[in-house]
Amino acid sequence: MKKYRFLSLFLLIPMLLSLLTPISAANQEDLDLFCTHAVLLDANHGEILYDMKANERAYPASLTKVMTALLVMEAIEYGQLSPATVVTVSQTAVENIPPAYVIGSFKPGEEISVEHLLYCMLLESDCDASNILGEAVDGTVEDFVAHMNRRAGELGCQGTHFTNTYGLHNENHYSTAYDLAIIMQAALDYDLFRTVIKTASYTVPATNLSQERFFYNKNGLISNLYYEGYFYDKCIGGKTGTTDDAGRCLVAAAEYGDELLISVVLGSGPMPVPGEEKLKQGQFRESRRLLEYGFNNFQRVTITKDSEPVATVKVTMSRQADEVNLKPQGSITRTLPKSMDLDDIETRITRFADEVEAPVEAGQVMGTMTLFYGDEVYGTLDLVAVTSVERSDLLYKKQQFFDFFQSTGVKLVLATAGLLASIVLLRLLVFQKRRPHARSGARVRGRGNYRGTRR
Repeated sequence: MKKYRFLSLFLLIPMLLSLLTPISAANQEDLDLFCTHAVLLDANHGEILYDMKANERAYPASLTKVMTALLVMEAIEYGQLSPATVVTVSQTAVENIPPAYVIGSFKPGEEISVEHLLYCMLLESDCDASNILGEAVDGTVEDFVAHMNRRAGELGCQGTHFTNTYGLHNENHYSTAYDLAIIMQAALDYDLFRTVIKTASYTVPATNLSQERFFYNKNGLISNLYYEGYFYDKCIGGKTGTTDDAGRCLVAAAEYGDELLISVVLGSGPMPVPGEEKLKQGQFRESRRLLEYGFNNFQRVTITKDSEPVATVKVTMSRQADEVNLKPQGSITRTLPKSMDLDDIETRITRFADEVEAPVEAGQVMGTMTLFYGDEVYGTLDLVAVTSVERSDLLYKKQQFFDFFQSTGVKLVLATAGLLASIVLLRLLVFQKRRPHARSGARVRGRGNYRGTRR
C-alpha cells in the first residue's frame, strides 16, 4: 500500500539528527514572496531549501486536513479501516460546524465509504467529512484531536497544536510552515493520499440519503476549474486553506525526475503583479515560484568521497611504519545551490590522538571530519586508518620492560627495598665500629680491679 514507506523510514534518522536546517543565508535568494510564512523542503532528504519564518507560529486553516488524512491513512495501514469501509454519519460529527464550512451537507444516518470521504475532504475541503473520518478512527472527535496532537509530536512538530479536525480558527489551533511540510511529507508516503490530491475532479456516488456529489480540486496548481492560469505540470497535489485570520494558504508537492519538493505558503492573498491589471492568487503564484526556484537552482551534490587521505597519525611500536593515513568513511551528499562554489566548504579534522601504538587495523576509527559552510554544518564522517600497521614484538617487549620499572608500584617496592638495605647496612657498620672498643675497655677494667698477692 505504501511503496514510499521504506524511503521515509530510511530518511527519518538524518532528518532528526539535524539535516533539517536551512541552507546558509548567504546562498538563499530573497524571493520577496507575497506571504507571511513560507518553506521549501527537499522531501526526499529532509533538507530545507528556503525559509521565511518557517518555524514561527501561524494559523493553518484547512491545511489541518492533511494531518486528518494522515491519521486515516495510518488507520488503513494498520488494518483498522479500509478505503471501502462504510461509515455511518453521526449527529455529533456534523453538528456545531459553522455553515460556511459545510460543503458536503452530510446527514446523520448517511452511509459513505472512507475513500469517498477523503475525496470530499481533500478536494473540496469539506469540513464535516473531517469530523466523520475522525470519529471513524478514534470514536469521538475529541479523541481524534488528541491523536492529531500526539502524532504531530511524534513527527517532530514543535510549533503545532490542533483543537479541531478541519482548521476552524482558534487561537490555540496553530502550526508552522515547517511543521506542515513534514506532516505533508509523512502523508505522501501513502499511494491513496497521492491519488486523491492529484485528482482534478471527482464524483462521489449516491448514498442512502444523497444524490451524487461532484467535487473540483481547489488547488489551482492541479486544476483550472476554480482558478485559471496557475496550473503547474510538476505539481502532484496539495491542500488549500483560507480563513480571515490565516489568509490564503497552500501546501503543495511537486516532482521532477528523482526530486520531490514540498512548498508551504501561509498568509497570502490577492496580489498585484506588474504589467497585469487583475490581481493574482498569491497562494498559487508564490507556491509555483517557490517550487520552480527549488528545481532551477538546486542540485544533489556529493561533497566528499571516501577515497582520499586527509590526515595522518603517528604510530609507535612498529618497524613497518611510523605513521598511518586517515580517510573519511563514507560520503556526505547535500542539496545545494547550483551557484555555490564547493571550494568554499571548510573542513574541520579532529584526531582522537596525535600518536597511537601499533597494532593499527585498516578501517579503525581514529578521528572525525566535519564539513561546514559559515555556521551551517553539512555533516560529520568518521576518519579511519587506510592501512594496517603491525606491532614489532621486540619494541613491544622492550617497552614492556621499561614500563614495568617505571610503574609506581615497582618504584615503591624498589624504594622500600633500598631503604631497608640502607638501614641494615648502616646498623652493620655501626656495630662493627663499636665491638673492638668494648673489648679494650674490659681488659683495662680487669687490671685495675686485681686484688691478688703480687709475687
